[in-house]
Amino acid sequence: MPITTMPTIPALANALPRVEDEIRQLATSSRLPIVNSFAGRLTAAGGKRLRSVVLLAGSLALAGEVPDRAVTAAACVELLHAGSLVHDDLMDGAVERRGVRTVNAEWGPGPAVLVGDFMLARASQAALASISPFAAEQLAAAVTDLVEGQVLEVLDLYDVHRSPDGALRSIALKTGALFRVGCVLAAHCASAPEEVTTRLSEYGAHFGLLFQILDDLLDLTSSAERLGKPVGNDIRQGVYTFPLLRSLTEGQRELLAERGRDLGETELAGLLAGLRAGGLVPETVAYCRNLADQTAQALPEVPGSEALDVLRRLPVAYLDWAVSQIA
Repeated sequence: MPITTMPTIPALANALPRVEDEIRQLATSSRLPIVNSFAGRLTAAGGKRLRSVVLLAGSLALAGEVPDRAVTAAACVELLHAGSLVHDDLMDGAVERRGVRTVNAEWGPGPAVLVGDFMLARASQAALASISPFAAEQLAAAVTDLVEGQVLEVLDLYDVHRSPDGALRSIALKTGALFRVGCVLAAHCASAPEEVTTRLSEYGAHFGLLFQILDDLLDLTSSAERLGKPVGNDIRQGVYTFPLLRSLTEGQRELLAERGRDLGETELAGLLAGLRAGGLVPETVAYCRNLADQTAQALPEVPGSEALDVLRRLPVAYLDWAVSQIA
């Protein structure tokens, strides 16, 4: 979702370039130029930066300004996310992300592990040095959640009997953890009370689920031109996602059970066409609209806060953007 589609608040607009500067500094802070080259190139490729927007807006809503350490916190969360993507690309055998060759494709699997590890460790190190021990602890805990969510996904690869609840649990740990920790750090940087922190954390957890379910839906229903990568990648890799599992007919389930690991491109195209013609899109969008409402309702009350209004509108705005990307 382009940042330009969201309401403009000067404090947010001014803080986002500062986040980019800190991401670049952290990603290229190794003593080894080759690590800086790969980490810097990957982070420079950009992304939606929704985690940064949520964190900065949350801190602005609670503190009335964007504290310097909130900018650092946003950069740490984005660097942690980027490091996890290096590992994801390695596990998926991906050769390109956002138009940039992946580390595993360019340098090999072993170095990709190391570059990803550097980025994860550097994020927690920067939080410890520039924010607080609590912030570093929270980021480290988010890495634990990421790992456990990924393990759950690996255990269920090519399993047509994977439950939708099991898929939700995995993405709550993988994607929800990063949005959740961003919200916790937003409250921490604003010195917010525990009750407010809890409410904002719930917002982040819900938003993370919404974000990933929509991402999974687009993998099934968008186009390669809009996504910037082939559609149906999750099915190819045996990751049977929440929208897919809720929508499979018995015949489609049998096809995946028999042919999942050897599914040809023609079979995949037919499966995607059948899913799109069924209840996949309306049922998933309806589920996400309910989830978007729950996300907004989780927010703490901060009267007269324009930044909080951004957070309140963001779930539905992101949902509407995702629906516009369906082919």
